[in-house]
Amino acid sequence: MQLLASYLSGAWAQGSGGRTVLVDPTTEAILAEVATGGHDLAAAFAYARGTGGRELGALTFAQRGALLGALAKAIHGAREELIALAIANGGNTRSDAKFDIDGAAVTLSHYAELGAKLGAQKLIGDGEPIQVGRTARMGGQHVWASRRGVAVHINAFNFPSWGLCEKLACALLAGMPVITKPATATALVAHRLVELFAPLLPPGALQLLVGPAGTLLDHVGPGDVIAFTGGSATARTLRGHARIIAHNVRLNLEADSLNAAVLGPDVELASEAGGLFLADVARDMTQKTGQKCTAIRRVLVPAERLTDVCDALRERLGGIAVGDPSRDDVRMGPLATAQQLADVRAGIARLAAATEAVYGGTGEIKPIGVPDGKGFFVGPVVRTTATPLDCAPLNEHEVFGPVSTVAPYAGDAAFAAEFIARGEGCLVSSVYSDDRDWVAAFVGAAAPWAGRLFLGSSKMAAQSPGPGTVLPSLVHGGPGRAGGGEELGGLRGVQLYLQRCALEGDASVLKSLLG
Repeated sequence: MQLLASYLSGAWAQGSGGRTVLVDPTTEAILAEVATGGHDLAAAFAYARGTGGRELGALTFAQRGALLGALAKAIHGAREELIALAIANGGNTRSDAKFDIDGAAVTLSHYAELGAKLGAQKLIGDGEPIQVGRTARMGGQHVWASRRGVAVHINAFNFPSWGLCEKLACALLAGMPVITKPATATALVAHRLVELFAPLLPPGALQLLVGPAGTLLDHVGPGDVIAFTGGSATARTLRGHARIIAHNVRLNLEADSLNAAVLGPDVELASEAGGLFLADVARDMTQKTGQKCTAIRRVLVPAERLTDVCDALRERLGGIAVGDPSRDDVRMGPLATAQQLADVRAGIARLAAATEAVYGGTGEIKPIGVPDGKGFFVGPVVRTTATPLDCAPLNEHEVFGPVSTVAPYAGDAAFAAEFIARGEGCLVSSVYSDDRDWVAAFVGAAAPWAGRLFLGSSKMAAQSPGPGTVLPSLVHGGPGRAGGGEELGGLRGVQLYLQRCALEGDASVLKSLLG
């Protein structure tokens, strides 16, 4: 039985105390164990601040970018091994595993290129120089400087590769050493990544804690940054942590998200925009078994197209084979954990009490190639409600699985924007329309409630990555319920780990500081 070790203070250590098991969510077979404690976290923080901070601080942006490029190559070199781990420990199909692993490599490569563009500078200018004196001699300049602290990354179970790397890329490029803690249940992929990455990075640049967080946050202090992805209940606990409050530790949160898809009144289902809408809804329901923070949970369609949309989704979902994800004929695997299964079933039951069935009932399924009674399986579920603004289970609770609810509206852009707003903040919502005036009215009202709006149309349909794909060049995060944080977005993601400082003085000195 493999006992996963943590990588702290430059060495691998298995820890002590009780043990937690990692299982295959298809068969429930035990894959590995993790110790629940026994690590010297105070020493790990000291090692990061001292050795890691010194080593990374001595490098230019370009040099740190080159490190990220090497990490991306390491992922490519171990791609098949990582895919196999994701299938076994995450319940991923091969396609889902590639989505996670390739997304991580693409993100690292994007920030490697950004590092090359930033070059040898140590400060990054923020805006143009400002005249603050009687003449141009006296100037002001905002700059970004690397923070002197530790980046603590707490990641979710659903994207053990991409989640780790999207945070890691931004922090390392900014020059901050990282302590990363993956979700225990699916830690095999993250553990293997750190095994690959550690020899390629300077000492102290990256540390790994597997198992419970324990007293991890008791060691944060001034200059540190915490980036968290997970449930809203844990996010609320983090906001109230005594050390975070006492030292005003920078905290970035990505929590629940009731993402929506809106079909514009001008779109026929047979059009390219209509086909894109149907494909996106069906894919987001089934990719990663609906366990994506960007998945479509709520669907709004013109009332006259409700029946046709429901029929089309039944047809598409009816062709999705659910079962053992290692099989070539299976397109959707199990949920990641037994707790996930319990939570999703409870969420479906809550929805079922206020909605009507369209497809899948309440998720009962007999998975292909799986022994009876084994695995954490639930089938795709589509529900419907006639009152989209007043359906509390739809607008107040995210079912983190292959579940969506379809509702009708009269085609009014303001109503569609209000539907987005009822989710109280989302990571991404999408609209499908070729009517630019309608889209403009919708975007103006819906944008305050979304971190990203995906604008589907006939002209871009052939190039669309879909709303569920997080791009390193665009911000990932959202207001309100979604946590209020921002990651990625090119340089914006790096700025989470930088400190903005206003410089005031001789304009020629300011110019020289920025090269």
